[in-house]
Amino acid sequence: MRHLRELLRLKYETGLTHRAIARACTLGLGTVTAYLQRATAAGLSWPLPADLDDAALEARLFARPAVPAAQDRVMPAASVLHQELKKPGVTLALLWQEYRAAHPDGDGYSQFCERYRQWARRLRSSMRQVHRAGEKLFVDYSGTRPHLIDPQTGEEIAVELFVGVLPA
Repeated sequence: MRHLRELLRLKYETGLTHRAIARACTLGLGTVTAYLQRATAAGLSWPLPADLDDAALEARLFARPAVPAAQDRVMPAASVLHQELKKPGVTLALLWQEYRAAHPDGDGYSQFCERYRQWARRLRSSMRQVHRAGEKLFVDYSGTRPHLIDPQTGEEIAVELFVGVLPA
């Protein structure tokens, strides 16, 4: 707290620059700037009120902003999100947009994704499979069907695309 009082005194009484204050108090320039921004946001200037002790000064400068608790926010069931993500063309971004349309004060995109990922980490079940190179070939449809265009008629022809993989 001694640094905070000295920092405020140097800024408002002597008018030093942030860089000069940082050198005088042996603090980083970013720290000086952050402390002065906090002091301005808290409505503090020099001289400090006489009844403001170190604990009260710290409480005013480093008070936590009132943010709604995360548990108060509505979050869709992660199992529902997981099932929706299995559908073609569905992404977390699309699901988040639908969520925000229904709950404008809900989580932001990064928090939405983080909550889903935390839930999904608990699902990790795996089965180790050992394949010798060239012993097997796995073949499957690619999923969505590509289209070829007949150069003479311009007609679009739907085709099947097979994918083959040699595991190793």
